Amino acid sequence: MPDKPQILPPPRRGRPFPPGNPGRRAGSRNKTTVLAQSLLQNEETELVRKAIELAKAGDVQMLRFLLDRILPKGRPLPVELPRIVSPLDAETAFGTIFEAVRSGEISMSEAAALAGLVGKYVKAFDNANLDMRFVALDERLKEAHEYAVATADRPSRKDP
Repeated sequence: MPDKPQILPPPRRGRPFPPGNPGRRAGSRNKTTVLAQSLLQNEETELVRKAIELAKAGDVQMLRFLLDRILPKGRPLPVELPRIVSPLDAETAFGTIFEAVRSGEISMSEAAALAGLVGKYVKAFDNANLDMRFVALDERLKEAHEYAVATADRPSRKDP
């Protein structure tokens, strides 16, 4: 019976490179990028003016494109959340977030981000609380075991 041919895994792509081949130098640019930059050289001002013109004419996608690049990504939100010292306080925080959305102070995506933050905080609080309870239970079990061992060695008193 002939031996089965050995199946080799496909060659790995990307890093790590074979010995002696360090890969592309840090900071080097793709040929396509270099070509595009050379074609657009000295046209930046005119292109930006045209993009603004299109946005003003009602091109919603261009308006969104420009605003995404002009407005800061993380703005401070005008919502002051209550201090959370227990999971029960999260209900008040969620109510505050809901009211901020209802009144138009923040968007739905901002509210979702805040609600996720509150949820993660409560989960971390619960995990820490659970850890403390496990430690306390472990100590009580050790004490009970030590008591059981200590009382097992004593002779029991029986009435005659």
